[in-house]
Amino acid sequence: MKPMLFSTVRRIAAPLTALVLAAALSSCGGGDSGSSDSKKSVTLWMYPVIADQAASDAYWKKVETDFEAANSGIDLKLEMQPWANREEKVAAAFSGKKGPDVLLMIPDQIPQYVKSGSLEPIDDVVAPDKDKFLPAAIPGLSVDGKVYGAPIYHTVTSTMYNKTVLAKAGITKPPETWDEIKAAAPKLKAAGFATLDYSAAPEATLNLNFYPLLWQAGGKVFADDGKSVTFNQAPGLEALTFLKSLYDEGAIPKTAIGASNVVADSPFGKGQVAMAMTSVPADVATVTKTWGAANVEIGSPLTGKKQVGFGLPGGLVLNAASDNVDASKKFLSFMMQPAQLDPLSKASGFYSPRNDAKSESTDPNAAKFHDALQYAVPGEPNASARQVMSFLSTEIQAVLTGKKQPQQALDDAAKQANDLLSRQR
Repeated sequence: MKPMLFSTVRRIAAPLTALVLAAALSSCGGGDSGSSDSKKSVTLWMYPVIADQAASDAYWKKVETDFEAANSGIDLKLEMQPWANREEKVAAAFSGKKGPDVLLMIPDQIPQYVKSGSLEPIDDVVAPDKDKFLPAAIPGLSVDGKVYGAPIYHTVTSTMYNKTVLAKAGITKPPETWDEIKAAAPKLKAAGFATLDYSAAPEATLNLNFYPLLWQAGGKVFADDGKSVTFNQAPGLEALTFLKSLYDEGAIPKTAIGASNVVADSPFGKGQVAMAMTSVPADVATVTKTWGAANVEIGSPLTGKKQVGFGLPGGLVLNAASDNVDASKKFLSFMMQPAQLDPLSKASGFYSPRNDAKSESTDPNAAKFHDALQYAVPGEPNASARQVMSFLSTEIQAVLTGKKQPQQALDDAAKQANDLLSRQR
């Protein structure tokens, strides 16, 4: 699974709901429960951002030790959580005004909990270091101009090429723009290859397929006020028409209809496609096993009218029901500093969200992904973002399979989305 797909949550069956609720309410640590009056406690729900268990244990143990040494009156209680059933447990905890003081969230989770009043703004925590973060880090964790997340890591995507495939088609310069992709497609088809990998399965997040094309065309998913969608306007039509033309010409594999965002299972990963537009650093290791390192090339995010990629910050949010807001804010401030973020970046493989980060990597591919951070858009946070995405995903499939024309499909998805948004105002 790609690291940034933490936003794609596996749903559990209805019979487990009661068990999830019980677990959330019984394990929550918000407040001073179980601690003495003289020492405050801050409970953190953290997830496997660091995949290696030993490295994760070592990193978070040091965080706990160092924070408590610098804040003798605060007891940091670390509770490691699994990705599985994450949202169900968080929702259950928040609905009961329980849960941890601090926990990890990404941009598309935050708006719904801001709307329900479950999160506390932390503008005062972020303000002293605000100008030291990457362009998308703070905005990606903000809602209506208020900051709700303290950035602790940043993901990034960029374009990856199979040099052997390009060479067999006689292409010496990897396509970097929409026009160059269109020009390369006939040459690649003649050589027996597709041009661009794409994942159109319903479970594939649009942040890793259609939305980057929409942004590159100069469009947006939502209007500035978040009360309606704009993806059915001219830029959206341009993006979907571009996608449809590539699919019809065989420049995108026909298997894209059922493909998810897993590179090992994709035609691209198997060496049948020249390029992928939303690759992550972990994908390099995967394809290297099949292609060999010499055949991998990392480029910049694609350019349409604009040059845009996808990448999101992960941030620590503050539970509005916490009894220890001041102590929790001290922990958030502590976690935002380079002393914590640089080793987290090294251990996790993600990037530091700070623009003054210290990099110890000598891998040229890592440096190219780092360069792509300047073009990263963290999605478009909205409390209804995931429902809107499901509407649009269905309509994009209808276009690719020839059941609808692009404008009709976009308008149909927009009608569903706007109806939903109007009911939630």
